[in-house]
Amino acid sequence: MEVIFLKDLKNQGKKGEIKNVKDGYAENFLIKNGYATKKTKEALNKLSHEQEKKALEDENNKKQALEEKAKLDKITLEFKVKTGAGDKVFGSISIKQIKDKLSELGFKIEKSAIEITSAISTLGFHKVKINLYPNVIAEIKVHLIK
Repeated sequence: MEVIFLKDLKNQGKKGEIKNVKDGYAENFLIKNGYATKKTKEALNKLSHEQEKKALEDENNKKQALEEKAKLDKITLEFKVKTGAGDKVFGSISIKQIKDKLSELGFKIEKSAIEITSAISTLGFHKVKINLYPNVIAEIKVHLIK
């Protein structure tokens, strides 16, 4: 029996995938528990409609991410830090501080999207990457001043 998976099922199939499985397994487990449905014209039409909708949504999300990237690439965040002898900075700038500063400017960025490769603990300019969407990465400048 051919079924269309409605949910991801580990080692069996992913959502939207069409697979041929044994009749008993399909009826007694997959369909009964809501993991799959029988492959019919209506189910195929629904699947193609959902895939088109998802593709359109992905395209819109990517477009928004590219617009936000253009804005973020122009931004320089300034942080006033305390320094000791020889202009040594006490502590470093954290992802949370960067997120809070971006929130003040009106950007809604998750902490997990902000990527710091090395500690921001010296005076001057530093680059920070922000993952907005797959393959859309913005780069902002962080400037530490005393």
